[in-house]
Amino acid sequence: MNVVILMGRLTADPELKHTPNDIPVTSFSIAVNRKFSKSSEERQADFINIVAWRNTADFICKYFKKGQMIAIEGSIQTRSYQDKDGNKRKAFEVVANNVHFTESKKDGSYSSVPTAKPTPKSNMEFEPYSSGEDDDFQTIESDDDLPF
Repeated sequence: MNVVILMGRLTADPELKHTPNDIPVTSFSIAVNRKFSKSSEERQADFINIVAWRNTADFICKYFKKGQMIAIEGSIQTRSYQDKDGNKRKAFEVVANNVHFTESKKDGSYSSVPTAKPTPKSNMEFEPYSSGEDDDFQTIESDDDLPF
């Protein structure tokens, strides 16, 4: 089983690119804080490379910016390549399947808040974002009535 769930802050604005076949892709890294037990210890973070494809890439580039907290569900992928000096290298990255907002509009810096549709199970549960279709979300012009 290859499942990864991470929560961290984007280290840079994600940038949307396209393959020669016009498939959207973005790659970026997030800083994930390590757990520490002693109050005298300095906090440490791991910087993890993430890649997202198609609608997920579009969604990330549209709604997330540097410094924002993001939750990512995906899988670890490895690939081998040769660097410019001819040395064999191996890269490890997380391929994002689902992404989630983890902070409110007041805490974050994004300009519009996508809202998830309730599932038939309960009015309090929401479907996780997975398809990345713009029609899945609405832009809220005023945040006066929002609970966050």
